[in-house]
Amino acid sequence: MHHSFKHYWQLYLLALPAVVLMLTYRYLPMFGLSLGFTNYRVGMSFDRVSWVGLKWFQQMFSNKTFLNVLWNTVYISMLKLLFSFPAPILLALLLNEMDNQWMKKRFQTMIYLPHFLSWTIVAGILFTLFSTQTGIVKYFGMKESIFLNPSAFRWMLVFSDIWKDAGWGTIIYLAAISSISPEYYEAAMIDGATRSQRMRYITLPCISSTVVVLLLLKLGNVLDAGFDQVFMLSNAAVLDSADIIDTYVYRIGMSQGKFAVGTAAGLFKSVVGCSLVFLANRAVKLADPEAGIM
Repeated sequence: MHHSFKHYWQLYLLALPAVVLMLTYRYLPMFGLSLGFTNYRVGMSFDRVSWVGLKWFQQMFSNKTFLNVLWNTVYISMLKLLFSFPAPILLALLLNEMDNQWMKKRFQTMIYLPHFLSWTIVAGILFTLFSTQTGIVKYFGMKESIFLNPSAFRWMLVFSDIWKDAGWGTIIYLAAISSISPEYYEAAMIDGATRSQRMRYITLPCISSTVVVLLLLKLGNVLDAGFDQVFMLSNAAVLDSADIIDTYVYRIGMSQGKFAVGTAAGLFKSVVGCSLVFLANRAVKLADPEAGIM
């Protein structure tokens, strides 16, 4: 170890900022998880803080508001998993089939750009486009704003998520596709395989390991339905169907000062996400011993 450090000290030095950031913002805050088992409130002196065990967890699961929040989170996350996750895969497959390199690069640039816009800007664009008074939807006879319709609002979250991040998500898949040997495609073309057949029997199987890894990582964030997006786009009219765990934690913890309850809700979310990753990875390992991430 000493010899390795002495020989590669430049690489260790280069990695130091990332390690410090991880320790500061990922590991040190874990000590605050103990607040979820205490009666701590903002402004309370630590000598008055007492241990309450699982009180806040029991209170959460007997609270109809939190159960509704949990359902909203799972429902929105599943919609995004079902529609948003395959979108960059499909885009990457289509981009890979483009023969005109000039057009391909321009199209890639166009679909990457939305990723660099904050949800504040995206929200402003969506509010303008879907305004029943000044937006483009008024020419289609839409009388009710989609942002005031609880059921339609969830689909707005899904489609805006696809528009913003699907293009950026193609980068990893295109990198995986570029590593496929051209000889496979040449042999398939000699055998008379069509484009769709080459995608189905060559491209997709060759990038399946990448898809599995990203799917497992996505499952770990299944209760992360997108705080920035929901916070910027939602309003009181759709709160019952749009309120998720992250916005609930923000409202309870930050706005009402109930740090203990907010910590308990956040801890529950993290435990579920971590458990899903292990379970999904185990299921993948059983199906294919060489797949998975652990």
